[in-house]
Amino acid sequence: MKTARILFEELNSGDENVKIEAKRSSEVGKSILETVCAFANEPDLGGGYLLLGAVRKGFDEQGFPIYEPENISNPDKVQSDLANQCASVFNIRLRPQIKQETFEGKTVIIVKVEEVPAAHKPVYFENRGLPQGAYRRIGSTDQKCTEEDLSVFYSSADSIETVIVKGSSLDDIDENAVSYYRKLRKQVNPAAEELAYEDTELLLALKACEKDPTGNYVLTNVGLIVFGKSMALRRLMPALRVDYIRVPGNRWVESSDKRFEHTIDMRGAFILLVNRAVNAITDDLPKGFELKGDNLQAFTPIDIPNDTLREAIVNAFMHRSFRVNRPIQIIRYSNRIEITNPGFSLKSPEHLGEPGSELRNPFISAIFHDTNLAETKGSGIRSMRDQMKTAHLMPPTFESSRETNLFTVRLLLHHLLGEEDVRWLALFANYDLNNEQRLSLIFMRELGAIDNITYRQLNSDITTRKASFDLHRMCEKGLFELKGQGKNAYYIAGQEFISLNGREMYYGDGEMYHGNEEMYHGNEEMYHGNEEMYHGNEEMCRTEELPDELKKRIGKMGKRMVAKDMESLIVDLCTFQPLSLAEIASLLHRNKVSMKNHYLSPLIKQGKLFFTIPEMIKHPKQQYTTKKKK
Repeated sequence: MKTARILFEELNSGDENVKIEAKRSSEVGKSILETVCAFANEPDLGGGYLLLGAVRKGFDEQGFPIYEPENISNPDKVQSDLANQCASVFNIRLRPQIKQETFEGKTVIIVKVEEVPAAHKPVYFENRGLPQGAYRRIGSTDQKCTEEDLSVFYSSADSIETVIVKGSSLDDIDENAVSYYRKLRKQVNPAAEELAYEDTELLLALKACEKDPTGNYVLTNVGLIVFGKSMALRRLMPALRVDYIRVPGNRWVESSDKRFEHTIDMRGAFILLVNRAVNAITDDLPKGFELKGDNLQAFTPIDIPNDTLREAIVNAFMHRSFRVNRPIQIIRYSNRIEITNPGFSLKSPEHLGEPGSELRNPFISAIFHDTNLAETKGSGIRSMRDQMKTAHLMPPTFESSRETNLFTVRLLLHHLLGEEDVRWLALFANYDLNNEQRLSLIFMRELGAIDNITYRQLNSDITTRKASFDLHRMCEKGLFELKGQGKNAYYIAGQEFISLNGREMYYGDGEMYHGNEEMYHGNEEMYHGNEEMYHGNEEMCRTEELPDELKKRIGKMGKRMVAKDMESLIVDLCTFQPLSLAEIASLLHRNKVSMKNHYLSPLIKQGKLFFTIPEMIKHPKQQYTTKKKK
């Protein structure tokens, strides 16, 4: 169990997060119990800590939060009330570890909540019922569950691979996939026992098939996903595919007639799709060499190591969530490749690249490891970093979001420090920058923003505090500009950077930077003003532009409105035209935070509304629509 000193240090280094919640309250109220419920429920989180008697006093000059202890005058009562309520208000008894400590002369209380076993989920307030009484831990917030969340709880995370696929048979197995497994396995270990098995025995050993009650062989999800025929996957698991998308420029284009240069939809046994996906990318990269002008030296195009591409793709295959009906996407921009799979990383972003692996799909992962399609367990990300460094390319960066349930690997098609970069960096020679700060200038030039997590990925040896110190120095020099505070902090180009750069700046999504716009980057949430996200120069939707029927319905609105009527009105407004959060709140005269939490987020989960930019939920140009993006 962590001490108060350690928890305060973590809070002051990075604010509240998915594993730590600070509360100043000396009474056990609804907020504390909702956090207990969320920690107990959140899949694969492993629980979390509440620190009672901790108060955020503000932020220091480097953007770090300042948490200080606030004395709890009645610690015995608080501990007793918390223990009693945890044992009585939920559908099952919870027994958190509770410890009282003195820190800096003041009494605080540490509460450690363990994640409950999958068979006992969801935990919920008994008097509220389901789904309203259950909570999940998303980022540093406690989110009320929806009907969709409940499906996550009612089947354990480690059982989905071995679930029998109804309507399947051994006829759905691709013999080429099984032969390829044997070939790869023999290269790794010619004496492997399973190589002597018949095909059916081999599939049984790999948990790829089972006998049903009638004695017939049927496939499990392992068998269908790793060895299934393309037609079988289309019939039984239609969303299980890999989409390779070639996008012109550096941004996702919304125009229906200019959206993609081309797309490839890949479907089939995962063990065969690895090479096909790698080839789709490498075939699309520039080939050969060219002589520029009067130069006698040939220019060699970017050449991302095949092993890096393979590891990134295999990582998406092994760790994707099969509970989400969404394909893996490989998006090729002009300056980067992004590989996105459903399913956040079970490993904290701060520990990516460290030894050890947390597996969402252990049986599928074992197949990839045993055939050497994947690196030794837990070393894949470190290997990717080393390979990119050896190739003199920018290191890969990673984004993991529990909120959107997505994991993204980003590979910049940019040499680490080419001759042109060295000349460009000479513009900043008088600023006394270290190597990581110089690399962050390249990253800023290419993607338009950077945050603490991404900065640390430029050199995995850098600590959170060292990264914040370096970034703060960049702000002092006018090269970067800080946006947000604490866990919401990120950095955009400062005026010195813009003036020295001497050219237009673009965000990673391609939007031109004008100096007063904000951008979401990495996994952190962006806020402007108080709690809501607001785009400063955003044009509000004018009521007079709406059809008369919608104007009348808005005019009849009062301060209170039946939830179903409000939802219906929002859906009809977004059917008329896509609208942003700020526009909807302005039209309906409601607070943006309330509008988002009580109406827009539930409508998104119900499938009645969709994001216009689903690839980047916190995009400053994000809008809501009733048309799902294909």
